[in-house]
Amino acid sequence: MWYRLGQFILRNRIVLLTILLAATLAMGYYAKEVKLSYEFTRAIPTDNPKYQDYQMFLKRFGGDGNTMVIGFDNDRFFTPRYFNAVAALQDSLKKVIGVTGVLGIPDLVNLVNDADSQQLKPVKIFHAPYESQAQLDSARTLFERLPFYRTLVYSPGNNAYLMGVSVNGDTINSKSRTRLIGDIMQQVSRFEKQTGDTVHTSGLPFIRTTIGNRIKDEMNWFLVGSLVLSAITLLLFFRSISAMVMSLVVVGAGVVWSLGTIVLLGYKITLLTALIPPLIVVIGVPNCIYFLNKYHTAYRDTGDKEKAIVTMVGRMGIVTLFCNIAAAIGFAVFALTHSALLQEFGAVAGINIMALFLISLIFIPAVLSFLPAPKNRHTRYLDNPFLEKVLVKIERWTFHHARWVYGVTAVLTVLAVMGIFRLRSEAFIVDDLPKKDKIYTDLKWFENNFGGVMPLEILVDTKKKNGLLRSTAAISRIDELSAYIDASPETARPLSFAEGLKFAKQAYYDGDTLSYAIPYEGDLAFMGPYLRQKGGQGTSSGVSKLINSFMDSTKQMARITVNMKDVGSVRLPQLIHDFEQKAAQIFDTANYHLTFTGSSITFLEGSSFIIRGLKESIFWAFLLITLCMLYLFRSVRILVCSLIPNLVPLVITAGVMGWVGIALKPSTVLVFSIALGIAIDVTIRFLINYKQELPHYNQQVSQTLVQTIRHTGISIIYTSLVLIAGFVIFCFSDFGGTKALGWLTSLTLVVGTLTNLILLPVLILHFQQKKRPK
Repeated sequence: MWYRLGQFILRNRIVLLTILLAATLAMGYYAKEVKLSYEFTRAIPTDNPKYQDYQMFLKRFGGDGNTMVIGFDNDRFFTPRYFNAVAALQDSLKKVIGVTGVLGIPDLVNLVNDADSQQLKPVKIFHAPYESQAQLDSARTLFERLPFYRTLVYSPGNNAYLMGVSVNGDTINSKSRTRLIGDIMQQVSRFEKQTGDTVHTSGLPFIRTTIGNRIKDEMNWFLVGSLVLSAITLLLFFRSISAMVMSLVVVGAGVVWSLGTIVLLGYKITLLTALIPPLIVVIGVPNCIYFLNKYHTAYRDTGDKEKAIVTMVGRMGIVTLFCNIAAAIGFAVFALTHSALLQEFGAVAGINIMALFLISLIFIPAVLSFLPAPKNRHTRYLDNPFLEKVLVKIERWTFHHARWVYGVTAVLTVLAVMGIFRLRSEAFIVDDLPKKDKIYTDLKWFENNFGGVMPLEILVDTKKKNGLLRSTAAISRIDELSAYIDASPETARPLSFAEGLKFAKQAYYDGDTLSYAIPYEGDLAFMGPYLRQKGGQGTSSGVSKLINSFMDSTKQMARITVNMKDVGSVRLPQLIHDFEQKAAQIFDTANYHLTFTGSSITFLEGSSFIIRGLKESIFWAFLLITLCMLYLFRSVRILVCSLIPNLVPLVITAGVMGWVGIALKPSTVLVFSIALGIAIDVTIRFLINYKQELPHYNQQVSQTLVQTIRHTGISIIYTSLVLIAGFVIFCFSDFGGTKALGWLTSLTLVVGTLTNLILLPVLILHFQQKKRPK
């Protein structure tokens, strides 16, 4: 069948190349419409309770995680020159398109009791620009007598001050976010240049945008780098410009098809699908190497170009098909998970790995038929003296040192299993960044001085309309829970309408700091007229606006806003459980219902869900590949022989992760599926070649193994070197996860190459000898 297919391709080469070109141009047309995705909650299924809680919160209160923070660490903050510069920065930030508000010290207000109109009027504390230090000091004294702002915008005793910049939610979730953050940072840079000071910047919008842009830029460089590395490696192997260009055209078409597929399926580029183009390059090059290697071998044997092309398709078509099926399975199983991110990644990767097979099957034979026959220098790599010596040693180990092979494999496997028990599964929002990166150091500065910037929201539902204000019971309970959360070293002081009422009570009693407390029932009776909005009098910009921002329109549900540290996916559930237990003691479930939500919870829940999905996908990939191998070879013995050399590399990689201290997270768990799908290629190519050669040697296992090692070994080594070179480029990433993906995958491929060239022949020899009748 495959030989006839080779003849069919040669007979219809022009038609097939025309169809392939037209399809690639069509895919290119769609590829130019590809867009980036800016949603981070899509990692969680829509039926996930945490996703539904977060959507309910967004519907009632509009959103969280839309505040960027700017920190000042300077003992000269309250000097006229520096303070005026901060005020100017605040004014300039208000003018940035997409900024919805700025909360900074220069614009803060005090509430003043106007007994005549029965209002708490907001009055600015500061009136920049200042020329007199005495005037600024006087305003500062008033400011520091207001407990509401303490730890919110300044950290007492640390010379640490904060400015919050609220951004439009739609803008920060679109491609305009890069422009928005860039405009904000432009004003910040101008301030730094003016004052000679370095400020700190953080917040979820800033972190997501900056990291997303870095990853996007890295992926572009990695795509170019993988192409360049592959080109250099191919040129070194084949000593042929045409072979190099032909291979690059195949993978280039594969990249175009992958981007076109993303658009055709209605997807956008995510942090996962952004990996597909470099992976297509890395996976596509081995197809070209195996085809070209078989073509050169066949041509050297026959001296007939056309016969060599037909032999190439006949011998390598089925091999490459099943190799691509195995690789596609390794990725396509992600589509079986419940995460939209993983489903898209699996579908696009699986489809395009198979498309890559189709492209290489049509393009390489057709183009080779137009090119002149290979010269001696093009096939010289087949007689590499160094590799021949290596392959001879492998033969010797197979036939004379099998016990040593088993022994070394067993020892390494035992050590790896010990390392696996040290593995931990933990993800942080910024854990992939180097510890000296400014994003990381600035985040830690905010955590040390203000308790963190990651948003946590607690919704308190009184289960009845106006339930929040019918008595002080709900207010007192919210304040008690807030005080408990505030005592935690991992959180900042919570904000709720209870804090607003405290501020209002202090203002009602003419600024007495001792009055900053929850109002009693009698206090509320007197303060009632002050808390009600009076149309046309501007009160809505004062205390009532502050209080109402933490309640829904029915006064049934309140929000408690907490900023917390990036505690990670292990500590966060423990912390939430602790808060839930305390809440259960404070609020009776008959009258109240509490929900813990927010961007931090959905972000880390998404990471945990991806990790679980990846673990499940590895199981399904292994199972499907096993069935594929069983169908291909129709032998349980061969199946066992094929699986062991691929399990050992995965176990060793997991063990190394445990010993080195690399946690399981989306980027590192991805290694196992990628490596399994790619490493099994080597096994399939070896075993199919072994199966094809066995009849030529009268079913003599030893002679067939020698022939298989010598003929397949060189192409396996070359292919492995190209794959390793393709993944090594990820090691130059600034992100720990991407870097780990690079070197862990490379390690798995190195071990997989060794086990398939050394352990696999030993296993075949062992099982086939046991199969012989005594």
